[in-house]
Amino acid sequence: MNQQIKNKLALLPDQPGCYLMKDRQGTIIYVGKAKVLKNRVRSYFTGSHDGKTFRLVNEIEDFEYIVTSSNIEALILELNLIKKHDPKYNVMLKDDKTYPFIKLTAERHPRLIITRKVKKDKGKYFGPYPNAFAANETKKLLDRIYPLRKCNTLPDRVCLYYHLGQCLAPCVYDVEEQEYKKMVDDINRFLNGGHTEIKKELTEKMLEASEELDFERAKEFRDKIAHIDITMEKQKMMTTDFIDRDVFGFAHDKGWMCVQVFFVRQGKLIERDVSHFPVYDEPEQELLTFLGQFYEITNHFKPKEILLPESVDAELAEGLLGVKTIHPKRGPKKEMLKLANENASIALQEKFSLIERDEERTINAVENLGVQLGIYTPHRIEAFDNSNIQGSDPVSALVVFIDGKPEKREYRKYKIKTVQGPDDYESMREVVRRRYSRVLKEGLPLPDLIIIDGGKGHVEAVRDILENELGLDIPLSGLIKDEKHRTSQLMIGNPLELVPLDSRSQEFYLLQRIQDEVHRFAITFHRQLRGKNAVHSQLDDIPGVGEKRRKQLLRHFGSLKKIKEASVEEIIGAGMPKGVAEGIVRKLQE
Repeated sequence: MNQQIKNKLALLPDQPGCYLMKDRQGTIIYVGKAKVLKNRVRSYFTGSHDGKTFRLVNEIEDFEYIVTSSNIEALILELNLIKKHDPKYNVMLKDDKTYPFIKLTAERHPRLIITRKVKKDKGKYFGPYPNAFAANETKKLLDRIYPLRKCNTLPDRVCLYYHLGQCLAPCVYDVEEQEYKKMVDDINRFLNGGHTEIKKELTEKMLEASEELDFERAKEFRDKIAHIDITMEKQKMMTTDFIDRDVFGFAHDKGWMCVQVFFVRQGKLIERDVSHFPVYDEPEQELLTFLGQFYEITNHFKPKEILLPESVDAELAEGLLGVKTIHPKRGPKKEMLKLANENASIALQEKFSLIERDEERTINAVENLGVQLGIYTPHRIEAFDNSNIQGSDPVSALVVFIDGKPEKREYRKYKIKTVQGPDDYESMREVVRRRYSRVLKEGLPLPDLIIIDGGKGHVEAVRDILENELGLDIPLSGLIKDEKHRTSQLMIGNPLELVPLDSRSQEFYLLQRIQDEVHRFAITFHRQLRGKNAVHSQLDDIPGVGEKRRKQLLRHFGSLKKIKEASVEEIIGAGMPKGVAEGIVRKLQE
């Protein structure tokens, strides 16, 4: 902790507000809020912290703070500051997706459609449905039951939907306004939770048709009832009050937090949203910040009610969002909240398991590789490979792996400039010379390990450049493939020695991934270059033929083969001047 921070800590007030942590460049890296600024900010610089908070504190070189008159004001200010500065250590929700609504249009012949935009057009909107599949299934069900029109513009004859009994064909037949009104009212009732009542009415009509021996009509009603059962049973009924509500549960451990949001619409649990992020504040305070971003920044639909765990300040959340916020004490609401918390806890443990597996494949593999090779942990590995066909279009490629993961922004492609013919050793010498001359000149980071896709000759050629020309002492190794072109052996040292690696170990799999990646990258570049040069070498080298005329010729004849077979007159007919046409024929015949 520097002296400037010590002096500022002594002056912190006993009031609510926001604090902004800065790094040595003066960049804001974290924004937080506090009920008591003095206590909260001081806590960062006293005691021990977990890994993520430790990294944050290590970067802090200065801070500033803004005093507010209340906690709710501090919360609102924090959201605005996060949105403005986008600090790297704050969770920044950027989910701008919109959820679908079912819309009943206000046209003379109304339609039922799925839309993600709500407009003031007198239409009736039902939703939102966080699960688009649920919205589509519900619409399909209503289309089967209520024969509203399906087309955007009225055609001049009846369509398939009329023959299926799913449209009254207002394009051809007059439909009473009262009939539409009855269907609209029923759909309105259905989507507002009255599907049980609709089902009861259909059952009565089915029985009436059956008693009148109109079995075909009775079957239609039976099928509609079955569709209601199938569609509505997919969504478990949670409450009987049909209120739209969001339920927030959370879990935290090891500097991470998971928030689970249950979307309950018309009493049914329709969908959930899961978010994982690192935390540097009290989890209850982080959840309040998450709530603000969830609704105010990403513009999620606000329900009529929000359920929160008892440890979270519901009054503060209600003041921020303007939505009724409660701590359920018993019954179905309490069970929903408990379920959300349990799901958050399970998801967080799953996250840790995935992190452990990922670290086993990457960081642990890198550390073990360093031990096996007798070098410092090779956090940064750079690998080279050559590609050519009998010396034509020779290229090389470089891939970079940092902590066992590919860093694709640092991949590089090289065209071989000074080597004539198929000489892998000289090609490798040229590329390594070019790469590390530039690294030294520009002060770029040096690798902890260089891997050459090749045998002893390749490695010794590279060693000569590194040690004798550039004066670099970097661990250098060669990867050898077997007869099936699979990673087989690794050699390192001076003189070179084979390193016995277990072919089932994670460090061996890491080397395999590196070798496969550099080979893929090199051969892809070679194919691109070869394909480009195949056309360039035969057309673009002809005097008078540039890119525009080359494209014109290929568009006219369709292929290079047909251009070769064409006469001077035919090439003139493709729009070429006579002198250029004669030059093309002469050059291609050669």
